[in-house]
Amino acid sequence: MKAIDIRTKTDDELKDQLGDLRKEAFNLRFQKSSGQLEKTDRVKIVRRDIARIKTIQGERRTAAKVQS
Repeated sequence: MKAIDIRTKTDDELKDQLGDLRKEAFNLRFQKSSGQLEKTDRVKIVRRDIARIKTIQGERRTAAKVQS
């Protein structure tokens, strides 16, 4: 997922997507520990997507503080 795609979403959509990605990350870690993980690159992609969303949420909070 690109940062441009994330920026077009609302805060509620980002919150929902972050929850979904965290669940997926948990499931991927579980699969990895049990030796069932086939797509090992997916772990890296999910972690980066989580970081992107959290970064953009932080930017929005900072912008909201500056405006008020």
